[in-house]
Amino acid sequence: MHMHGAGHHHPSAGEGGDDVSSFRMILTMGTIGLLAGLLIVVTYRLTLPIIEQNKAEFLQRAIFDVLPNASQKQAFVVEKDGTLRPERGKEKRVFKIYAGYDDRGKLVGVAIEAKGQGFQDVIHIIYGYDPEREVIVGMKVLESKETPGLGSKIETDPEFIANFKALVVKLTPDLSDLVHPLEMVKKGQKTADWQIEAITGATISSRAITNILLKSSREILPIIQRNLDVLKQGASQ
Repeated sequence: MHMHGAGHHHPSAGEGGDDVSSFRMILTMGTIGLLAGLLIVVTYRLTLPIIEQNKAEFLQRAIFDVLPNASQKQAFVVEKDGTLRPERGKEKRVFKIYAGYDDRGKLVGVAIEAKGQGFQDVIHIIYGYDPEREVIVGMKVLESKETPGLGSKIETDPEFIANFKALVVKLTPDLSDLVHPLEMVKKGQKTADWQIEAITGATISSRAITNILLKSSREILPIIQRNLDVLKQGASQ
């Protein structure tokens, strides 16, 4: 007996619908991904000015932290030919140093930003330099991602920070180099005032600070000494 439709295959309701549901899922996921991406971009754009503002304010406070005798400051732009000039307005993407003055307008020191590779990432510091005594008078970490509890001690360890209260960076008479290049020594082995005592257990981070200061002082201190008259005049130029 022949049954009508026997042997013919009827597609079930689910077949063909699988492709549609897969497409919808991909579309939904793609839309969510796009929205999430847009949200990240928008959030970044909105928060970036706040982050930049916070960094700028932290930098301004840090200048006075590393120049303890300064009560006012003036930014100077380091030109490519090794001369200095007062900053005009807010100049971005130029290397600046910050001259600190006392209440009477006398130059008491210069704050200098410097960067270098740490154990985890780039370490960004600022240090104070007294050009009359030729010593570093303060150091502060502006940005660091060093290991919490060990490498991060470069920001908090009082004994390590004490290294930078009167660290000798005397230049040769021709201003070509340091008389005694800065060097790192183990804790308890400091015998000279151009040596930096390392933090026990954070030798790499301690050496990173030493290397950053050594490179920067060799490059920037001769420029400061050659332009002392410009710095002493302040912004009245």
